[in-house]
Amino acid sequence: LKQLDIANALQVSPQAVSKWERGENSPDIAILGALSKLLGVSTDWLLDTYRDGLDEFDATVFTSTVLGAYAKSLRMKAGEFAVWANGFLFQLTEAVLRYDGIPIKYMGDAFLCFFSGIDHQQRAVKAAGLAKQLMAEELVIGLHCGEIYLGTMGHPDYAHRDITGEAVNIAFLIRNWAESHTQGRIVATTLVVEHIDDDCDIVNTTAVTFKGLDDPVQIHELCLKSRVE
Repeated sequence: LKQLDIANALQVSPQAVSKWERGENSPDIAILGALSKLLGVSTDWLLDTYRDGLDEFDATVFTSTVLGAYAKSLRMKAGEFAVWANGFLFQLTEAVLRYDGIPIKYMGDAFLCFFSGIDHQQRAVKAAGLAKQLMAEELVIGLHCGEIYLGTMGHPDYAHRDITGEAVNIAFLIRNWAESHTQGRIVATTLVVEHIDDDCDIVNTTAVTFKGLDDPVQIHELCLKSRVE
């Protein structure tokens, strides 16, 4: 994790994180729990007692894709497609960082990140709205919140940080559903929309049953009321 990632996740300044690393200051006791979960260690480990740590915490998962990207990839040379994708992924990442999201990975035209800390649901929705305003591409975004695991995955020599858990799976499921079932193309579950303010309207709600889930998922299509500042 970069200093900026830590700062965004904990809602502190990058300068504060830098001072922690240099030993010039220490985190406030009120954020030790959140910091320990973010780093995948325990508070005891942070305090030098070195016991097994915690690596799960509540967050809002943000995943997106661009309609028509696959068809475009068939018409373009590989390098040209990469240039196109990097252009909008830059804008998308900037929108997420504006509201202190933590980028995780890019998968072709697809993007995965999460928001944690104070008002993470509201910040994720605002980031989604800003991304839609900035980008000319037809962006589809799925938002769901719940407990996630953050850690490195894969062979130790090639491992990268990733997030997993049911919250991640559901975010992908509703995003995939939205690709063929919505027009607004920002969708969120009830666990997200019950925490948002009046910046957007819920224009449609659909109960969808997904294979492997016991209960239907309430999917809300969101429409931004006004420009996000």
